[in-house]
Amino acid sequence: MFRHYKDRLLHEIELHRAEFIEISQAIHAHPELGHREFFACNLLCQCLVRYGFKIRRNLAGLPTAFAAELTGRGPGPTIALLAEYDALPDLGHGCGHNLIATASVGAAAALSKVMPELNGKLVVLGTPAEETNGGKVTLVQAGEFASIDAALMFHPGDSNTVEITSLAMDALEFVYHGRASHAAACPYEGINALDGVIHLFNGVNALRQYVREEVRIHGIITEGGVAPNIIPERAAARFYVRAANRQYLNEVVEKMKERAQGAAIMSGTKLTCHNFELSYDNMITNQTLAQLFKQNLRALGVKDITGPREGKGSLDMGNVSHVVPAIHPYLSMNVPGLVPHSREFAEAAGGPPGEQVLFLAIPALAWTVLDLLMQPQIIRKAKLELERVKQEGADPGLPA
Repeated sequence: MFRHYKDRLLHEIELHRAEFIEISQAIHAHPELGHREFFACNLLCQCLVRYGFKIRRNLAGLPTAFAAELTGRGPGPTIALLAEYDALPDLGHGCGHNLIATASVGAAAALSKVMPELNGKLVVLGTPAEETNGGKVTLVQAGEFASIDAALMFHPGDSNTVEITSLAMDALEFVYHGRASHAAACPYEGINALDGVIHLFNGVNALRQYVREEVRIHGIITEGGVAPNIIPERAAARFYVRAANRQYLNEVVEKMKERAQGAAIMSGTKLTCHNFELSYDNMITNQTLAQLFKQNLRALGVKDITGPREGKGSLDMGNVSHVVPAIHPYLSMNVPGLVPHSREFAEAAGGPPGEQVLFLAIPALAWTVLDLLMQPQIIRKAKLELERVKQEGADPGLPA
């Protein structure tokens, strides 16, 4: 029976191949920054409406977030496919979000043809601003995942890797307040706010020796003064601070704040500190869902499945994975040496490599959702796994 449905899904995907390519290419050609993805949001919603989905817009107060829902013949699990569609400044779709969005919508469109014969509900969640302020974080906080039983998406990359981790992350801004004065005539009347930022960077560099190896601290000076002949009365720096899990990240952030306060004392300035973006939790790959996805990749002819992979970046999908069983697999565009957030990645995402991976991701996602709808016992197993992992501290590592 499963094979019959999966063959039907493959037929539907191939039938609408040109439509999905057009959507991906259109989003790629109209890159939009986070929370401004109006073209992509409208395009995806229009497509889903054609396949019978009911749309809720402005989800959780986010103007480019949406939920598209399609109910089957009776009660059953609710499975979410997540779409990302924001681009990077200057680089456009250098992370391939045009492919992520189209894969989830394409899988949902194919599944719409068999949903009347299945129990449960299919939801496509449009999640904006992954690259900056993490739309998924806001949706989690707003309770949009409370009724979701499993959440899936894919990401284009340089390998076929299903089991991944990511780092928890805080985005911190430190602002130093001093007093302006003429830098040559009476510098002694001023208090140099830039000195505070420079001391902070020195303190952070000294801190690196005393944190775990996976910790990443990287920052920039966003304000350093207005003219060389004026003692800077305001200076600011922004940092991303990352660690393997939320608990240890909180410890590192406290060490950062201590050094920031020390820099203020050394420079005679006053310090204010705040989070300038939402915080990300580490990714917990649900092994139950990951094994199911890998089975479907193999059935689709994929032999080079690598990993597990310990990620050094951060994902707002991490926040989702703490409240619902979730996976965030990477699928290869088969371009040697390809790195994300590059012009080469953007070119691949809009060309034949992107098209190739798109038509692996769509059936892999669709088949996995089908398996979950037809075998709800798998979801029960996935939920038990998540509860166990959270009880153990939400830092499960990866299988050997």
